Amino acid sequence: MKTKDIIKEMLSLPIEQRAIVADSLLKSLNPPETEIDNKWIAVAKTRLAELRTSKAEGVNGEEVFKKIWKKFSE
Repeated sequence: MKTKDIIKEMLSLPIEQRAIVADSLLKSLNPPETEIDNKWIAVAKTRLAELRTSKAEGVNGEEVFKKIWKKFSE
């Protein structure tokens, strides 16, 4: 089977199944690294705890993207 035929067949799948295929392909190109993933999980848990205890203040996502677009459009 040719690559273009595989792609055509994958595009005919429902979106949920395409997402699974895409995730699997991406993981095959860049396999997850458990140690790094665990460090990111620890950071995320710490930040969530800080938000819940008001040690840190959340920023609206739209505001973050506005600042990014402004910075890179200058």
